[in-house]
Amino acid sequence: MDEKLQKVLANAGFGSRREIEGWISAGRISVNGQTAHLGIRVSEQDNILIDGKPFKFPNHAQKTRVIMYHKPVGEVCTRDDPEGRTTIFDNLPSIQRGRWITVGRLDINTSGLLLLTTNGELANRLMHPSSEVEREYAVRILGQVSDEALKQLRTGVMLEDGKANFDVIRDSGGEGANHWYHVILKEGRNREVRRLWEAVGCTVSRLSRIRYGAIELGRDLKQGKWQDIPPRQIEKLANSVKLKLKLEDIYQNKTHLRRTKNRNSGKWGY
Repeated sequence: MDEKLQKVLANAGFGSRREIEGWISAGRISVNGQTAHLGIRVSEQDNILIDGKPFKFPNHAQKTRVIMYHKPVGEVCTRDDPEGRTTIFDNLPSIQRGRWITVGRLDINTSGLLLLTTNGELANRLMHPSSEVEREYAVRILGQVSDEALKQLRTGVMLEDGKANFDVIRDSGGEGANHWYHVILKEGRNREVRRLWEAVGCTVSRLSRIRYGAIELGRDLKQGKWQDIPPRQIEKLANSVKLKLKLEDIYQNKTHLRRTKNRNSGKWGY
């Protein structure tokens, strides 16, 4: 059965569909000796090369795995940084086939929750604007924020790439010169949270993502560490973006299961 090239490679864990579309546009993929084009459909009979290396259709579907990673300030989300900075991939577990696909990114000065998965279709749906998946951030502002500025942030501010706003702004208190807010939005434009605050004259002194969809950053997950998301939560996460996954097709970290059982005196904790 023929399927679009970007979907085949995404399902094999090579990246999100959007990322692979970029590879196709850049001429990095060939099919049967010809440079691939957007929209091309392929089957197991086709000869596919990625950067000159052959792609083999998997014998069986790869199990979907999703992990959360607590990104510290100072790490970048690229695989190979030309400046030699630490990347998030330096701290992630290795996988036998495919590779980790980031669900959105965080800039070098932002900490907090990053989701990574082996399922390109899941990543694509979680990031796609039509899915309207909530992202929640804790943001520390230096100085006072006027009522007028908060009103603007809720109703909409014109940025260089179009109008944007926060769906929710909650005052989280603070002392001295700094004040904390929790904000929620449903899209992932580059540095959008910072740019919104800066557009109304506010200085962001600290920023951390604490939730992506239904997945919250656990207080016990230290910076620079990762943990598997339990299968039931992955199933719910996929359902939230209208992607059906069977439990038997979801990866289970048996080591994590044993640790969870011991910690909860015989209860699995799922």
